[in-house]
Amino acid sequence: MPNYTQTYPLAGETILVTRAGGASGGFRQMLEEKGAMVFELPALVIKPPSSWEMLDRAIAHIDKYNWLILTSANGVNFFEKRLKKAGKDEEDLKHLKIAVVGKKTANCLAEHNLKADFIPPNFVADSMVDYFPEPLRGQNILFPRVETGGREILVEEFKAQGAKINEVPAYQSGCPDTMDKIIFQTLDDGLINIITFASSKTVVNFCTLVNQQLGNNRNLSSFLEKVAIASIGPQTSATCQELFGRVDIEAEEYTLEGLTQAIEVFHLGDGASPPTL
Repeated sequence: MPNYTQTYPLAGETILVTRAGGASGGFRQMLEEKGAMVFELPALVIKPPSSWEMLDRAIAHIDKYNWLILTSANGVNFFEKRLKKAGKDEEDLKHLKIAVVGKKTANCLAEHNLKADFIPPNFVADSMVDYFPEPLRGQNILFPRVETGGREILVEEFKAQGAKINEVPAYQSGCPDTMDKIIFQTLDDGLINIITFASSKTVVNFCTLVNQQLGNNRNLSSFLEKVAIASIGPQTSATCQELFGRVDIEAEEYTLEGLTQAIEVFHLGDGASPPTL
């Protein structure tokens, strides 16, 4: 007889995936292939920055930069759109080295026929300075990034080591106006076992959306007391601890594949324990 536990190790789990609106369903597919029932909640709205001026000016002078840093697929896609808008293409980037954070960003870069020269081993932006492959003093770096709400430590550490870094807004991320009522009702009925978070912003926006539905008479902690909180990595976990008071699952490798594996270990009860922050 087939071993259904091995073939479908997440059978019986109902998982809510928080994601950016319009994001691909690759993570959902990974979970469903392992037997989970998956719901998705858009918890981020991605849109252009308030002005293209700074990014367009940087692209116009792209030849003066040594490195290009891209920390998300959104950064890659918006940068590429403005590069094409300026009448330039990948040939105009041949003199540059490109650093990215994470496999997903590297894969997105490859879709534009570009190859990452450096990916920090921990798949988080904070490790980029520690493992950067060249001395930073004197490097001229272009960093297209989210307009507001990004962590400042990466820029501060690059500057502290003598790099010249030009951070320019490439996109904005915000909270959706409302939460899908069916998703809220599914949570309220206790049908969700696990909620996944792949960024701190999805944690914050999820709390905002749920609290809008709960009003003043109900408490978020008690509303989620029977739901496991799953985080992609340390920064997201810190936000979960701050807003939920706990993290039940954390990926060892800070990728969606790593998060899927951590959920599987948690589900099968192989001694998984929440991370200590």
